[in-house]
Formats: sequence, structure tokens, C-alpha cells
Amino acid sequence: MAFHTFRSAGRACVGLALIALMPLSAHALSAADVAPLAGDDFDAKSAAIDRLIASHDAPSLALLKALSEDNALATDSGELLIQDNDTARDAVTGKTVAADGAQPVTLNNILRSKVSGAVSGLALDATDPAARSAAIDALLKNPDAAMKPMIDRARAKETDPTLKKRLDTLWAMTALHDSDAAKRLEAVQLVAARHDLDMNELLRPLVAKKPDGTFVESDERVRAAAQVGIDELDSIQRRSQIAGTLFAGLSLGSVLLLAALGLAITYGLIGVINMAHGEFLMIGAYATYVVQNLVQHYAPRAFDWYPLFAIPASFAAAALVGIVLERLVLKHLYGRPLETLLTTFGISLILIQATRMLFGAQNVQVVNPSWMSGGVTVLPSLILPYNRLAILAFSMIVVGIAWAVLTKTRLGLFVRAVTQNRRMAACVGVKTARVDSYAFAFGAGIAGLGGCALSQIGNVGPDLGQSYIIDSFMAVVLGGVGQLAGTVIGGFGLGLVSKAIEPFWGAVLAKIAVLVLIVLFIQKRPQGMFALKGRSAEA
Repeated sequence: MAFHTFRSAGRACVGLALIALMPLSAHALSAADVAPLAGDDFDAKSAAIDRLIASHDAPSLALLKALSEDNALATDSGELLIQDNDTARDAVTGKTVAADGAQPVTLNNILRSKVSGAVSGLALDATDPAARSAAIDALLKNPDAAMKPMIDRARAKETDPTLKKRLDTLWAMTALHDSDAAKRLEAVQLVAARHDLDMNELLRPLVAKKPDGTFVESDERVRAAAQVGIDELDSIQRRSQIAGTLFAGLSLGSVLLLAALGLAITYGLIGVINMAHGEFLMIGAYATYVVQNLVQHYAPRAFDWYPLFAIPASFAAAALVGIVLERLVLKHLYGRPLETLLTTFGISLILIQATRMLFGAQNVQVVNPSWMSGGVTVLPSLILPYNRLAILAFSMIVVGIAWAVLTKTRLGLFVRAVTQNRRMAACVGVKTARVDSYAFAFGAGIAGLGGCALSQIGNVGPDLGQSYIIDSFMAVVLGGVGQLAGTVIGGFGLGLVSKAIEPFWGAVLAKIAVLVLIVLFIQKRPQGMFALKGRSAEA
């Protein structure tokens, strides 16, 4: 990637740089200077390229450009030619000559990188600030001490404050091994101030020791400054890792929360272990996929806003399947947990196979809208993706809606009454069977919203829900059956603990460790973190 950047920047401005630098010729290019390029000794070729860079005259720069574009030829007698379309000219004299028998100059990858860097260095003298900026970017990715003369000249001439600051950093990266200790100290301080974690590899050799026990860097002040920079970069890296782990845990927790929220409502209300709950996630994801295709086909200009149409569609699709499932099957199995468990497991297999028949066995892709693509950089090595941030915010909105429905509506009052004491609620006129259906549809719809969110961070497939059903049950049991706050804390807690353990033990062992911790917790507190308040006639 850096190599192509070098070439594009150099080709854009090398013509202007050559014209501008022709009066700066320090000495005439000689045949002895370029002869090693025709040989097979790559060390001698590297020294010859360094001399071309240092001389900075027009013939040297033209030869560097030819080397970068594979237009440099070598004759059997050791002469260097520059090929220009169908003609060739001598690299030293500039005279047109015959190229019979001449072969392209052979360079290894290291030498190609050096030449490409030199060509990018030519653009440092371009009149266009954008071209100079591109050249600085290219050289920052692969700094070379041989570029220091070019960088020194560009640094002395640069008038743009922003580019001057970046040139100072580039100069520092090439001056870390300067013979002048004062310049090395200045370079170390500039490199450390960049706060770029990649700079760690440039500073560490300065505090290393040789086999005989002496330091590589002889000046104590430079070593001390390098150590301060390394410590600061290590601190930044630790903060980035901690922040990254926290965000990954919250991101996973938001997904688990969306999967578990509906399950907490239905499990707490009806006491049904619904093994088909994961398929409501899958239904919501496929509903999003269908809406995406419809918007893309009939209203392509509104494609960026298709999630606004997919959210109600995913809720409605999952809720419809949920109420049909409850009315046709589950209402006949209340009070028989084993039969319910086996039945819902079979229903999940039916739903998966039906999806395969309808959409195919292969995963389908749901494309992020443009406003959910990319991410925001909060630390040097931490980028928070917009789609993950959107899902985190979306999960909080869904929790708020669920809380409002359960605490501020008549349906929510009935749900809470039936959850605490079904018989007493029936005695005061609550139609418990209807409440069961509505609550089950509401819980399934929330799972559908979870599927809509999941579609934005991965491919959608028939087995999508199987990855989250066990974790969803763990979040519900950990938080407390039927408790919204417990489900929120359980979902985020599972996500954070899992992501905190994964770097040490891996994903599989982390999940096993979390399961063991939950089992131990339930042994001490069977009702979960939050127990239902009040008395229950069924207890």
C-alpha cells in the first residue's frame, strides 16, 4: 500500500520538482556514480542510490524517477540508460543512444522502497500544498534516513504551519541516528510527542544494549528522553486496550440485551422455556433484508434510510410469528415445562428449515447505510465503529420503550399482575390468556428488533438465532426472572466479563468460565440479582 502511495505521489509532482531543482546541482553525475546499478551487488546498488539522493541534481533525480517506473536499463558495458517510449538516452550525458541488448536494472524490495521514497521526496518541493501533503504522508509511513537531505531542504523552505509541523515529525524520524547528539535529542522529543504507537519501534532501539553490555545510544540524555517516550506510549496503549475491551463488552452486551429482553418478559410471565426465541432474532434479521431489497429496488434514493422502515417491519414480523406460535401451540402446554422445551426446540428447527427453503441455505448480506459506515477515532489505536455505536444506542432506546410499556400502560399493568400472581389477577377480571398472547407477541417483537440490529454487524443466515439463545437465558437467569433491570445488568455484565476474559483464555474458554461463574452465583442466589417483589399465590 505504501509503495503505491509513494509512486502516485512522486509521479504527480516529479516533473515540477525536476525543473525547480535543476539549478541546485551540487556536482555532475558521473559514470562511476551509476555503474554499481548495472551490477549484481545490492549493497553497492544501495550505496549508489544514496549518492543519487544526496546529489539532488537533475540527472540524478531523473534516474531515480526512471528506476521507480522500471524505465532504467543497463548495458553489458555497465552504462545506465533511461528509456523514454521508443528511445533511450544515456543517464549521465543525456544523449540519445541505441538500447540494443540493454536489460532492465534489477532491484530487490528494499531498494524499490528506497527509490519510491526518494521519488516521494521529490514532491516535497512541489508548489501544490496537496502534493506536498501526500508526499509527507507517504514518507511518514516508511521513513528512511537517506531522505534526510531532501527533508532538511523541504523543512527549511516550508511556509505552511500544518505541513511544517508534520515535516518536523518526519525530520525527527530520520534524525534519530544523526551524528549530533543534540539533533538526536530533539528528534526523540518530536517523535515521542507524536503519540503514535508505531513510533515505539523507533524509540526502543535507543534504550537497548549491545552484546557487550553497553548502550546502543551513547548519550544519556537521549536515552532518558527515549525511555520517557516509550513509557508514555506504553501508557497510551494500555488505556487503548482497556477502553477497547470495555467497548467490546458493551457492544456484546447490547446484542445480548436485545436478544434477552423479550425472553425475560415471556419467561417471567408464562414460565415457558422457549428454545425457539432465537429464531425471532433470525426473523427480524430477514425482515430487515427484505426491506433493504425493496427499498433498493423501488426507492434507491432513500436507501440510506431503509433501517427506519426495517425497524417496524422486523418487530411486526417477529410479533406475528410469536402470537401464532403462542395461540396454536404454547397455550396448550402451560405448566408442562419439559413438553414445552422439546416442542419449542422442534419449532426452532422447523423455522430454520423453512427459512432455508424460502431464502436459501447461504448467508445473505445486509448493507450498512452510509451513516453507519466507518468509525470515530477516540484514541490512537481505538476506533469505535458507527454501526456498533448505533446498536448500543438502539438497545438503550428499546429498553426505554419496554420499560414504558411495562410501567406506563394498561397492558404493562396486566403483565406485571399476571407475572406476580396469575390466579389473583384472573379473579379481579384480567383475561390472563389474552395477556399471555399480547406479552408473548411483544417479547417476540423485541427479539425481532434485536435481529434488525444484528443484521448491521454481520451476515444474516438461518442459524443466526442459535448463537444467542443460551447466552440470552444466562442473562435472564442472572438478572432475575421477569426483571427488566436485572436483564439489562445481566446482559451488559455477561458481555463485559466475556470480553475481559477472552484476551487471556480465548473465546471458547471464556464462555465456559462465564457459565461456571453463573452456576456458582445461582447456587448462592437462586432468584438472581433482582427478585420479584410481593407475594405469589403459586409460590
